[in-house]
Amino acid sequence: MKNLLILALALLAGCDMPNNHQSNELDSSLTLVNENNHWFKAAAQKVEKNRLIAETIKNHKGAAKNIILFVGDGMSLTTVTASRIFEGQQQGLLGEENNLSFDDFPFSGLAKTYAVDTQVPDSASTMTAIISGVKTNKGLVGIDESVVRGDCGNQVGNEVVSALDLAELAGLSTGIVTTTRVTHATPAATYAKSPDRDWEDPSEMPKQAIELGCVDIATQLIQYQANINTRYAGAKSDGIEVVMGGGRRHFLPEKSSADTENTLKGNRPDGRNLISEWKALYPKGLFLNNRADFDSADFDRAQKIFGLFNKSHMRFDADRKTKKIKEPSLSEMTDKAIQVLAKNPKGFFLMVEAGRIDHAHHAGNAYNALSDTVEFSNAVEVALNKTSTEDTLIIVTADHGHVFTMAGYPKRGNPILGKVISMGETKPKLALDNLPYTTLGYANGRGHRHLGLETNADECYDGPIFAGRANLIGKDTTQSGFFQESLIPLQSETHSGEDVAIYASGPGAHLISGSNEQTIVFHAINHAGGLLSRASKALKN
Repeated sequence: MKNLLILALALLAGCDMPNNHQSNELDSSLTLVNENNHWFKAAAQKVEKNRLIAETIKNHKGAAKNIILFVGDGMSLTTVTASRIFEGQQQGLLGEENNLSFDDFPFSGLAKTYAVDTQVPDSASTMTAIISGVKTNKGLVGIDESVVRGDCGNQVGNEVVSALDLAELAGLSTGIVTTTRVTHATPAATYAKSPDRDWEDPSEMPKQAIELGCVDIATQLIQYQANINTRYAGAKSDGIEVVMGGGRRHFLPEKSSADTENTLKGNRPDGRNLISEWKALYPKGLFLNNRADFDSADFDRAQKIFGLFNKSHMRFDADRKTKKIKEPSLSEMTDKAIQVLAKNPKGFFLMVEAGRIDHAHHAGNAYNALSDTVEFSNAVEVALNKTSTEDTLIIVTADHGHVFTMAGYPKRGNPILGKVISMGETKPKLALDNLPYTTLGYANGRGHRHLGLETNADECYDGPIFAGRANLIGKDTTQSGFFQESLIPLQSETHSGEDVAIYASGPGAHLISGSNEQTIVFHAINHAGGLLSRASKALKN
């Protein structure tokens, strides 16, 4: 108490000194003992860098010519942290000090992910919030909360307008790139209006919904140009320029298949071949069926690109590499999408999704979740290199998280996929049941399996669910086929309800800060791109 009184008196005495004298005395005598410390200097440099960016960032509406929205499906904060370490350790670093490409973005914030009707959301409700600024119910795509899931009769008039819709109306080029089916919930929310995310083709729709006039998601994609031009008087949309991902089966009839890689036929019971219909609509467009088509495509001359590289979801990135699967990577698709879209002098809007992060987590396989997140980071790096922060807003976020944990007090540099080894120890730490445990784990899910070097996380569904603790002594938990333990046994691991991160760079990026409803992403995009005003102006001309 005495010391505090002396300090207070000293500070008061200092207040009587002239400001210039006080400043000079501080400048000449004060030396920070930690100013040469690596951590201290790195943080100081980051603060200075961010200060300069904040002073020069373009704040006015419409400052961004181009907008790229990256969505890591299921990319929780734990996923980001673990992936950062995973990538660093693959490069020979301890790992924790590594940065993913978007870790260096100057602005970030948090987003609340709950749906209107559930604490823990799905991708349909969260992506609808992200892309339209309107929260909705679980399972709804591009429809507001007044509609009950599966209620086809109440859809009309309750559709929301997406950022991609506004970009199309404003005359920008638009694109969708994903590693899931292009009709899956996240990509579908950019272009479709459906009371059920599962209605990817008519085989998945109830007869009554079809009779009431509801249209499957695949058909909505092919008919997007006609739909938006009908919906808005004066609209002159030329259609989506780039669509790349998986999901070929939803575009093909049951009785035939254009699939050269698989014998699987299409799903559609209506006999329609939507790929043929797309080709008829866009005779100067390129349909890409496989890696060979992708490699030989003339992206400089192509006006439209439609790539469907798998009958269902595209392969996990590690699986693609290990088994030499003939599919392009997410970063390669991102590169070519920007190449096509950047030809428009008015600018472009592109949504890129790393959708299989989510699927790896559902399977309880951290290896594939981290591998796909690293490839997602690579795709962001591609976008940074092909655009300018002067005219391109890039936002990176997740739609929701997973019940994925990182714990146990492992020492610095411990393999992120390994068993917990404490500081000063050489052997794995044992729990109270005398069994070792891994740093990464799941609160629920299918539980432990060990499939060695298998890189397809979906293989876990062929085996039984493992309940309880597993004896990991002698097991290499860093292998791609290791599936982490889970606390509660379920058919598959679930999403989580905690906040996710938003990272931003470029014009308008400063609008992303603090804790927010997930809907803020749309409004930041709309402000930076001036999309609503540009679309309204285009409709009047």
